[in-house]
Amino acid sequence: MNIGEASKQSLLPTKTIRYYEDIDLIKPARTHSGYRDYDEKDVHRLRFLQRSRSLGFTIEECRLLLSLYDDGNRASADVKVIAEAKIAEIDRKVTELESLKLTLAALAKNCHGDDKPDCPIIDDLAGLRDH
Repeated sequence: MNIGEASKQSLLPTKTIRYYEDIDLIKPARTHSGYRDYDEKDVHRLRFLQRSRSLGFTIEECRLLLSLYDDGNRASADVKVIAEAKIAEIDRKVTELESLKLTLAALAKNCHGDDKPDCPIIDDLAGLRDH
């Protein structure tokens, strides 16, 4: 199948599919005239990548997951370690976002929101407020 059909079936843009090919995550066959020729295995790998990326895995983590997927002798423990590391990373990001939210909420609460130029939000962004 052509890249347009592979795109439809994998829910990935053609540009992303070409990128994945450029970085050797997929290797579709080529026709005699040089066009990409995707088969069901390629589409399955593209769906795997789409799902992995939607869960926050980096390209290199996806590369590792694909290698484990391809390895019939893999240990599920190896996959679990990757998933747990991603969970820990997400937890760190959530904590950081919660802290940012609290800071912004406090700044917004202290802002009068009136017609006067005095604004603790601007003062904080400009480094004029004590923390």
